[in-house]
Amino acid sequence: MLRYLIKRILLLIPVLIGITLLIFVVLDFAPIDPAITVLGGGEYTVEEYEAVRDSLGLNDPLLVRYLHYMLNLVKGDLGTSWFRGYSVAEEFMHRLPYSLQIGIYANLVSIVIGIPLGILAAVRHNKEADFTLTFFALVLAAAPNFWLGMLGQIYFGLRLGWLPVSGATSFMHYVLPAFVCSSGWIASNLRITRTWLVDVIRSDYVRTARAKGASEFRVITHHALRNALLPVITLAGSSFGILIGSAVATETLFGIPGLGTFVVKGIGDKDVPAVTGGIIILAVVFSLVILAVDISYAFVDPRIKAKYSGRRG
Repeated sequence: MLRYLIKRILLLIPVLIGITLLIFVVLDFAPIDPAITVLGGGEYTVEEYEAVRDSLGLNDPLLVRYLHYMLNLVKGDLGTSWFRGYSVAEEFMHRLPYSLQIGIYANLVSIVIGIPLGILAAVRHNKEADFTLTFFALVLAAAPNFWLGMLGQIYFGLRLGWLPVSGATSFMHYVLPAFVCSSGWIASNLRITRTWLVDVIRSDYVRTARAKGASEFRVITHHALRNALLPVITLAGSSFGILIGSAVATETLFGIPGLGTFVVKGIGDKDVPAVTGGIIILAVVFSLVILAVDISYAFVDPRIKAKYSGRRG
Protein backbone atom coordinates (compact mmCIF):
# COMPACT_ATOMS: atom_id res chain seq x y z
CA MET A 1 0.00 0.00 0.00
CA LEU A 2 2.81 2.39 0.90
CA ARG A 3 4.63 1.47 -2.34
CA TYR A 4 1.52 2.33 -4.34
CA LEU A 5 1.19 5.70 -2.58
CA ILE A 6 4.88 6.58 -3.13
CA LYS A 7 4.67 5.61 -6.80
CA ARG A 8 1.63 7.84 -7.40
CA ILE A 9 3.23 10.81 -5.62
CA LEU A 10 6.45 10.43 -7.65
CA LEU A 11 4.44 10.29 -10.89
CA LEU A 12 2.76 13.54 -9.89
CA ILE A 13 6.04 15.49 -9.89
CA PRO A 14 6.81 15.31 -13.67
CA VAL A 15 3.14 16.02 -14.41
CA LEU A 16 3.23 19.27 -12.43
CA ILE A 17 6.57 20.26 -13.99
CA GLY A 18 5.15 19.65 -17.46
CA ILE A 19 2.01 21.67 -16.71
CA THR A 20 3.95 24.64 -15.36
CA LEU A 21 6.39 24.58 -18.29
CA LEU A 22 3.55 24.44 -20.82
CA ILE A 23 1.70 27.33 -19.17
CA PHE A 24 4.89 29.39 -18.98
CA VAL A 25 5.77 28.80 -22.66
CA VAL A 26 2.24 29.47 -23.95
CA LEU A 27 1.95 32.75 -22.05
CA ASP A 28 5.44 33.75 -23.20
CA PHE A 29 4.38 33.34 -26.85
CA ALA A 30 1.10 35.19 -26.32
CA PRO A 31 0.83 38.42 -28.38
CA ILE A 32 1.23 40.59 -25.29
CA ASP A 33 4.15 42.82 -24.43
CA PRO A 34 4.09 42.91 -20.61
CA ALA A 35 6.27 46.01 -20.49
CA ILE A 36 3.86 48.01 -22.66
CA THR A 37 0.96 46.69 -20.61
CA VAL A 38 2.57 47.83 -17.36
CA LEU A 39 3.39 51.23 -18.88
CA GLY A 40 -0.28 51.63 -19.73
CA GLY A 41 0.15 51.82 -23.50
CA GLY A 42 0.67 55.58 -23.46
CA GLU A 43 3.76 57.59 -24.32
CA TYR A 44 7.04 56.36 -22.91
CA THR A 45 10.71 56.55 -23.70
CA VAL A 46 12.97 53.70 -24.74
CA GLU A 47 14.78 54.01 -21.42
CA GLU A 48 11.51 53.63 -19.49
CA TYR A 49 10.54 50.65 -21.64
CA GLU A 50 13.87 48.88 -21.07
CA ALA A 51 13.78 49.67 -17.37
CA VAL A 52 10.40 47.98 -17.03
CA ARG A 53 11.60 44.93 -18.96
CA ASP A 54 14.66 44.68 -16.72
CA SER A 55 12.55 44.97 -13.57
CA LEU A 56 10.25 42.20 -14.80
CA GLY A 57 13.15 40.01 -15.90
CA LEU A 58 11.89 39.88 -19.48
CA ASN A 59 15.34 40.35 -21.00
CA ASP A 60 16.48 36.99 -19.60
CA PRO A 61 16.14 33.83 -21.74
CA LEU A 62 12.90 31.87 -21.38
CA LEU A 63 14.55 28.92 -19.62
CA VAL A 64 16.25 31.24 -17.09
CA ARG A 65 12.95 32.95 -16.34
CA TYR A 66 11.21 29.59 -15.99
CA LEU A 67 13.82 28.24 -13.56
CA HIS A 68 13.68 31.46 -11.55
CA TYR A 69 9.88 31.21 -11.42
CA MET A 70 10.02 27.55 -10.33
CA LEU A 71 12.50 28.33 -7.56
CA ASN A 72 10.15 31.00 -6.25
CA LEU A 73 7.21 28.63 -6.69
CA VAL A 74 8.87 26.03 -4.47
CA LYS A 75 9.14 28.76 -1.81
CA GLY A 76 5.44 29.53 -2.19
CA ASP A 77 5.98 32.76 -4.12
CA LEU A 78 3.71 33.07 -7.18
CA GLY A 79 4.83 36.58 -7.99
CA THR A 80 3.26 40.01 -7.60
CA SER A 81 0.41 41.49 -9.60
CA TRP A 82 1.69 43.99 -12.14
CA PHE A 83 -1.26 46.31 -11.71
CA ARG A 84 -2.41 46.09 -8.11
CA GLY A 85 0.82 45.17 -6.36
CA TYR A 86 -0.62 42.36 -4.21
CA SER A 87 0.95 38.96 -3.70
CA VAL A 88 -0.67 36.47 -6.08
CA ALA A 89 -0.22 33.63 -3.55
CA GLU A 90 -1.91 35.59 -0.76
CA GLU A 91 -4.78 36.63 -3.03
CA PHE A 92 -5.31 33.05 -4.10
CA MET A 93 -5.28 31.76 -0.55
CA HIS A 94 -7.99 34.31 0.19
CA ARG A 95 -10.11 33.20 -2.78
CA LEU A 96 -9.46 29.44 -2.65
CA PRO A 97 -12.02 28.68 0.13
CA TYR A 98 -14.84 30.12 -2.00
CA SER A 99 -14.02 27.89 -4.96
CA LEU A 100 -13.42 24.87 -2.72
CA GLN A 101 -16.83 25.28 -1.11
CA ILE A 102 -18.54 25.44 -4.49
CA GLY A 103 -16.63 22.37 -5.65
CA ILE A 104 -17.35 20.36 -2.49
CA TYR A 105 -21.05 21.23 -2.33
CA ALA A 106 -21.58 20.68 -6.06
CA ASN A 107 -19.76 17.35 -5.97
CA LEU A 108 -21.80 16.17 -2.99
CA VAL A 109 -25.03 17.16 -4.75
CA SER A 110 -24.01 15.32 -7.93
CA ILE A 111 -23.14 12.17 -5.95
CA VAL A 112 -26.14 12.19 -3.61
CA ILE A 113 -28.59 12.73 -6.48
CA GLY A 114 -26.87 11.18 -9.50
CA ILE A 115 -25.72 7.81 -8.10
CA PRO A 116 -29.04 6.75 -6.46
CA LEU A 117 -30.92 7.76 -9.62
CA GLY A 118 -28.43 5.76 -11.68
CA ILE A 119 -28.98 2.72 -9.43
CA LEU A 120 -32.75 3.10 -9.82
CA ALA A 121 -32.43 3.36 -13.61
CA ALA A 122 -30.24 0.23 -13.72
CA VAL A 123 -32.56 -1.79 -11.48
CA ARG A 124 -35.57 -0.70 -13.57
CA HIS A 125 -33.70 -1.27 -16.85
CA ASN A 126 -35.82 -0.79 -20.00
CA LYS A 127 -38.84 0.20 -17.93
CA GLU A 128 -40.64 3.52 -17.56
CA ALA A 129 -38.44 4.73 -14.69
CA ASP A 130 -35.32 4.00 -16.75
CA PHE A 131 -36.57 5.96 -19.76
CA THR A 132 -37.72 8.89 -17.61
CA LEU A 133 -34.39 9.15 -15.76
CA THR A 134 -32.39 8.84 -18.98
CA PHE A 135 -34.39 11.70 -20.50
CA PHE A 136 -33.85 13.73 -17.30
CA ALA A 137 -30.08 13.14 -17.59
CA LEU A 138 -30.05 14.29 -21.21
CA VAL A 139 -31.89 17.52 -20.31
CA LEU A 140 -29.48 18.29 -17.47
CA ALA A 141 -26.44 17.55 -19.63
CA ALA A 142 -27.70 19.87 -22.40
CA ALA A 143 -28.79 22.80 -20.20
CA PRO A 144 -26.13 25.58 -19.93
CA ASN A 145 -25.11 26.44 -16.37
CA PHE A 146 -25.60 30.19 -16.76
CA TRP A 147 -29.16 29.59 -18.06
CA LEU A 148 -30.02 27.33 -15.12
CA GLY A 149 -28.45 29.87 -12.80
CA MET A 150 -30.56 32.74 -14.12
CA LEU A 151 -33.72 30.63 -13.89
CA GLY A 152 -32.86 29.74 -10.30
CA GLN A 153 -32.20 33.37 -9.40
CA ILE A 154 -35.51 34.50 -10.93
CA TYR A 155 -37.67 31.75 -9.45
CA PHE A 156 -36.11 30.78 -6.10
CA GLY A 157 -34.50 34.13 -5.37
CA LEU A 158 -36.76 36.88 -6.71
CA ARG A 159 -40.18 35.22 -6.97
CA LEU A 160 -40.19 32.90 -3.94
CA GLY A 161 -37.50 34.68 -1.90
CA TRP A 162 -36.13 31.40 -0.57
CA LEU A 163 -32.49 31.83 -1.54
CA PRO A 164 -30.08 34.76 -2.00
CA VAL A 165 -29.13 35.49 -5.60
CA SER A 166 -25.59 36.80 -5.05
CA GLY A 167 -22.80 36.96 -2.50
CA ALA A 168 -20.96 34.34 -0.45
CA THR A 169 -21.47 35.20 3.22
CA SER A 170 -23.51 32.20 4.36
CA PHE A 171 -24.28 28.58 3.50
CA MET A 172 -27.53 29.59 1.79
CA HIS A 173 -25.54 31.63 -0.74
CA TYR A 174 -23.98 28.38 -2.00
CA VAL A 175 -27.20 26.39 -2.47
CA LEU A 176 -28.08 27.72 -5.92
CA PRO A 177 -24.48 27.80 -7.23
CA ALA A 178 -23.93 24.21 -6.04
CA PHE A 179 -27.02 22.91 -7.82
CA VAL A 180 -26.20 24.90 -10.96
CA CYS A 181 -22.60 23.65 -11.08
CA SER A 182 -23.61 20.07 -10.37
CA SER A 183 -26.33 19.80 -13.03
CA GLY A 184 -24.13 18.30 -15.74
CA TRP A 185 -22.34 16.02 -13.27
CA ILE A 186 -25.64 14.73 -11.89
CA ALA A 187 -26.38 13.58 -15.43
CA SER A 188 -22.90 12.06 -15.81
CA ASN A 189 -23.07 10.19 -12.49
CA LEU A 190 -26.55 8.94 -13.34
CA ARG A 191 -25.54 7.65 -16.78
CA ILE A 192 -22.23 6.05 -15.80
CA THR A 193 -23.73 4.37 -12.71
CA ARG A 194 -26.61 3.04 -14.80
CA THR A 195 -24.34 1.80 -17.61
CA TRP A 196 -21.83 -0.02 -15.41
CA LEU A 197 -24.41 -1.40 -13.02
CA VAL A 198 -26.51 -2.83 -15.86
CA ASP A 199 -23.42 -4.68 -17.15
CA VAL A 200 -22.54 -5.98 -13.68
CA ILE A 201 -26.12 -7.11 -12.95
CA ARG A 202 -25.93 -9.36 -16.02
CA SER A 203 -22.76 -11.06 -14.75
CA ASP A 204 -22.67 -14.73 -13.84
CA TYR A 205 -21.71 -14.18 -10.19
CA VAL A 206 -24.73 -11.90 -9.71
CA ARG A 207 -27.05 -14.54 -11.14
CA THR A 208 -25.38 -17.07 -8.87
CA ALA A 209 -25.99 -14.85 -5.82
CA ARG A 210 -29.68 -14.62 -6.75
CA ALA A 211 -29.85 -18.40 -7.25
CA LYS A 212 -28.44 -18.90 -3.75
CA GLY A 213 -31.36 -16.95 -2.33
CA ALA A 214 -29.74 -13.57 -1.63
CA SER A 215 -32.20 -10.70 -1.40
CA GLU A 216 -32.33 -8.23 -4.27
CA PHE A 217 -31.12 -5.45 -1.98
CA ARG A 218 -28.05 -7.47 -0.96
CA VAL A 219 -27.37 -8.49 -4.55
CA ILE A 220 -27.34 -4.86 -5.70
CA THR A 221 -25.50 -3.26 -2.77
CA HIS A 222 -23.04 -6.00 -1.78
CA HIS A 223 -22.25 -7.74 -5.06
CA ALA A 224 -23.15 -5.55 -8.03
CA LEU A 225 -22.68 -1.97 -6.82
CA ARG A 226 -19.30 -2.59 -5.21
CA ASN A 227 -17.87 -3.86 -8.49
CA ALA A 228 -19.28 -0.91 -10.41
CA LEU A 229 -17.74 1.71 -8.10
CA LEU A 230 -14.37 2.26 -9.82
CA PRO A 231 -15.65 4.33 -12.78
CA VAL A 232 -17.98 6.21 -10.44
CA ILE A 233 -15.08 7.08 -8.13
CA THR A 234 -13.03 8.23 -11.11
CA LEU A 235 -15.82 10.48 -12.32
CA ALA A 236 -16.50 11.88 -8.84
CA GLY A 237 -12.84 12.73 -8.30
CA SER A 238 -12.25 14.30 -11.70
CA SER A 239 -15.52 16.22 -11.47
CA PHE A 240 -14.40 17.83 -8.20
CA GLY A 241 -11.21 19.14 -9.78
CA ILE A 242 -13.02 20.31 -12.90
CA LEU A 243 -15.78 21.97 -10.88
CA ILE A 244 -13.25 24.12 -9.03
CA GLY A 245 -11.63 25.29 -12.26
CA SER A 246 -14.70 25.58 -14.47
CA ALA A 247 -17.09 27.44 -12.16
CA VAL A 248 -16.15 30.77 -13.78
CA ALA A 249 -19.61 31.49 -15.19
CA THR A 250 -21.30 30.46 -11.95
CA GLU A 251 -18.95 32.53 -9.77
CA THR A 252 -19.47 35.55 -12.02
CA LEU A 253 -23.25 35.10 -12.15
CA PHE A 254 -23.63 34.76 -8.38
CA GLY A 255 -20.96 37.31 -7.42
CA ILE A 256 -18.68 34.81 -5.67
CA PRO A 257 -15.02 35.97 -5.44
CA GLY A 258 -13.44 32.61 -6.27
CA LEU A 259 -10.44 31.52 -8.32
CA GLY A 260 -12.32 31.48 -11.60
CA THR A 261 -13.32 35.14 -11.47
CA PHE A 262 -9.78 36.07 -10.41
CA VAL A 263 -8.21 34.33 -13.42
CA VAL A 264 -10.76 35.86 -15.80
CA LYS A 265 -10.10 39.32 -14.41
CA GLY A 266 -6.35 38.71 -14.75
CA ILE A 267 -6.83 37.78 -18.41
CA GLY A 268 -8.85 40.93 -18.99
CA ASP A 269 -6.14 43.03 -17.35
CA LYS A 270 -3.34 41.11 -19.14
CA ASP A 271 -1.87 40.49 -15.69
CA VAL A 272 0.48 37.61 -16.53
CA PRO A 273 1.60 36.78 -12.93
CA ALA A 274 -2.03 36.49 -11.82
CA VAL A 275 -3.01 34.31 -14.79
CA THR A 276 0.09 32.12 -14.53
CA GLY A 277 -0.27 31.64 -10.79
CA GLY A 278 -4.00 31.00 -11.08
CA ILE A 279 -3.70 28.31 -13.72
CA ILE A 280 -0.85 26.62 -11.86
CA ILE A 281 -2.82 26.57 -8.60
CA LEU A 282 -5.85 25.09 -10.37
CA ALA A 283 -3.62 22.49 -12.03
CA VAL A 284 -2.07 21.57 -8.67
CA VAL A 285 -5.50 21.25 -7.03
CA PHE A 286 -6.75 19.07 -9.88
CA SER A 287 -3.62 16.88 -9.74
CA LEU A 288 -3.99 16.40 -5.98
CA VAL A 289 -7.63 15.40 -6.45
CA ILE A 290 -6.65 12.82 -9.06
CA LEU A 291 -3.97 11.56 -6.65
CA ALA A 292 -6.64 11.14 -3.97
CA VAL A 293 -8.78 9.21 -6.48
CA ASP A 294 -5.85 6.92 -7.31
CA ILE A 295 -5.27 6.27 -3.61
CA SER A 296 -8.96 5.47 -3.11
CA TYR A 297 -8.62 2.76 -5.77
CA ALA A 298 -6.38 0.82 -3.40
CA PHE A 299 -9.22 0.60 -0.88
CA VAL A 300 -11.86 -0.40 -3.42
CA ASP A 301 -10.02 -2.63 -5.90
CA PRO A 302 -8.61 -5.80 -4.26
CA ARG A 303 -6.32 -6.34 -7.26
CA ILE A 304 -4.29 -3.26 -6.33
CA LYS A 305 -4.02 -4.43 -2.73
CA ALA A 306 -2.76 -7.81 -3.89
CA LYS A 307 -0.26 -6.35 -6.35
CA TYR A 308 1.40 -3.96 -3.91
CA SER A 309 1.26 -6.21 -0.87
CA GLY A 310 3.34 -8.85 -2.60
CA ARG A 311 0.54 -11.40 -2.86
CA ARG A 312 -0.13 -13.26 -6.09
CA GLY A 313 -3.41 -14.72 -7.14
